[in-house]
Amino acid sequence: MQSTQHQNLVGFIWNIANKLRGPYRPPQYRRVMLPLIVLRRFDLVLAENKQKVLEEKKRLEEKGITGPALDKALSRIASEGRKQELFNTSGFTFKKLLDDAPNIAGNLIAYIHGFSPRARDIFDKFEFETEIAKLDEANRLFLIIKEFCSAEIDLSPKTISNLQMGYLFEELVRKFNEQANEEAGDHFTPREVIRLMVQLLFTGEEDVFKPGVYRSVYDPTAGTGGMLSESEKYMAEKNPDAHIELFGQEYNPEAYAICCSDLLIKDEPIDNLIYGDTLGIKDAKNKTNGFVPHDGHPDKKFHYMLANPPFGVEWKPEEDFVRDEYKDQGFSGRFGAGLPRINDGSLLFLQHMISKMHQPPRWVDGKNVGGDGSKIAIVFNGSPLFTGDAGSGESNIRRWIIENDLLDAVVALPDQMFYNTGIYTYIWIVTNKKPKHRQGKVQLIDGTRHFKKMDKSLGNKRNELSDGHIKELVRLYAEHEHDAESEVLVEGRPERRICSKVFENREFGFLKITVERPLRLNFQASAERIERLSAQSAFANLASSKKRKDDAAYRAEVAAGEKTQAALKAVLEGMNGETLYRNRSEFEAVLDAALKKAGIKIGAPVRKAILAALSERDPEADICLDAKGKPEPDPDLRDTEIVALPDGIALPLPLGYDNETGHDQLLALVRDHCEDYLKAEVLPHVPDAWIDHGKTKVGYEIPLTRHFYVYQPPRPLEVIAAEISQLEKEIVGMLREVTA
Repeated sequence: MQSTQHQNLVGFIWNIANKLRGPYRPPQYRRVMLPLIVLRRFDLVLAENKQKVLEEKKRLEEKGITGPALDKALSRIASEGRKQELFNTSGFTFKKLLDDAPNIAGNLIAYIHGFSPRARDIFDKFEFETEIAKLDEANRLFLIIKEFCSAEIDLSPKTISNLQMGYLFEELVRKFNEQANEEAGDHFTPREVIRLMVQLLFTGEEDVFKPGVYRSVYDPTAGTGGMLSESEKYMAEKNPDAHIELFGQEYNPEAYAICCSDLLIKDEPIDNLIYGDTLGIKDAKNKTNGFVPHDGHPDKKFHYMLANPPFGVEWKPEEDFVRDEYKDQGFSGRFGAGLPRINDGSLLFLQHMISKMHQPPRWVDGKNVGGDGSKIAIVFNGSPLFTGDAGSGESNIRRWIIENDLLDAVVALPDQMFYNTGIYTYIWIVTNKKPKHRQGKVQLIDGTRHFKKMDKSLGNKRNELSDGHIKELVRLYAEHEHDAESEVLVEGRPERRICSKVFENREFGFLKITVERPLRLNFQASAERIERLSAQSAFANLASSKKRKDDAAYRAEVAAGEKTQAALKAVLEGMNGETLYRNRSEFEAVLDAALKKAGIKIGAPVRKAILAALSERDPEADICLDAKGKPEPDPDLRDTEIVALPDGIALPLPLGYDNETGHDQLLALVRDHCEDYLKAEVLPHVPDAWIDHGKTKVGYEIPLTRHFYVYQPPRPLEVIAAEISQLEKEIVGMLREVTA
């Protein structure tokens, strides 16, 4: 389809949409226009053989043929050369609908019910019958149907091929979704971001351009299908002989309907697009017609995968299902590396995609005896880069991905790129088939200044990527150079900045060590400290009872406890309240002697309460020792330090390595590395500190912003002073105007 014709059709359809103003706001136009565009295209595709279909239906039903056999027979007659099932048995067409204006709403519904099952399902997911009723009530239904029958909007296959119609539909989806940016933003990724993802995904993939090659593409959060269609388009342009199969899953019914419409319009398989929640739900009652309650492609592996999962959306609805899979299946399931916090399920989608990878290539004598391997491009917000402390779910997921050499690159995008959020976003490239020069490394690319301002903002989207920006970012990724520069705009001026850095996997890991300081206490049986004893729970519980309060046994037990409390206080008051003990053992000996003399025996909790009440921290006191004669740590002085992983450490580290046996060499390396850090960085300041190696944890984060930080020196003082002076003059001038 020529560009002028394409734009004319888009413009004409847009003008039709404007006739909805009143009953609908512009962001709601898509609810009517998208299903009607699909319906009109199907109407014209089936027009030529409509009567033949009706006659064949009657003939076959008289022979007792129904169900799938009837559907296949009718589909063969309905449209010659189509691969996907599509027919209509209602007897209506758009023109016949106009001939019976008073009954147009009911007839239109009957027309939709006459479609083949998958086509009918599309209109069900659009919930189009609700819109038909609304249009009819507002006296707009006949007008809109009539407009679609205009000669200026010829959507017939004789005028527009399936592929051209697909491009037209995608363009209209984009325009309508941009109008509805706040509502549809979760399911619609800006097209230039998708193009960047697709080009990054296929960079370095030589095999995909071989004639006749088969490759599968998967999107677990398919939305309106933009990533699938853009991948197919890119590969078709580069390798027309390739056989591409698309797979996806989507839980939003409208987005699912749009994606199915696009595929069916282009006569491409829609059975591979599954309706349902990819992560899974536990409650079978949530299952609705056609809804799959978990992974819709449980046994499939894919060559290429793309996704834009929801940013910062909690996975509470799927929690039971996900936790059960994590607990029961571990690494045999999808979530073996760990579970993120409940308020952001982004990393669950990435783990799900990794579980769909083909086995990596394995070369023996020049032959691949392994698999094809897979490559993933996924969009995240900043949270998956660094959220979560060492040992947390997020950190463990990053650790597993990086230590297994799956993370290839992270590309930082500009802010204000998406319709429903202005935050910075990041494309992760994950693969299990890195070429040799990329193995053991992760590339970080700063693309935050590669953008141009839009002429008109769309919701939160004010920036966009030009073809030149996409080309430059792809170049940086392909060349894989450390400290590679690129020309960017800084405060409106072109400037060369380092935009690519390459790091070893190890450099993203760290050890979180616990540094302890000894507990030093003094003790004194002063009146003030004895008074604190009443606030100690173990002491207060002496005068409590679990028996019924109105029971004599309760009163007796409480009275006995109060007597014990009084006796203990009397013993403490009888001790020398002026003496200050700076050695816990010495004080305990004096306390034990006093209790023995009074004939009072106490349990460990009460003893601990007495010591807590009568003690205060004292840097001059002796170190308190535990039962084994080792220094006891002071919780108030406990601190943590972040230590980089040692050079030369072998990855992956075993999970929970510090509690495992059989890793003596690794433990010794980590221990010695931490001790060296302690001697160099801690002991010069606090010489009595030590490391509790049993608490050491491994963490991983990707501090992309830190690596590309550029120091901006403060402005000269005389410039700031001049600005302040000027502001003072302006304020004085305004005050004079007010008082004049």
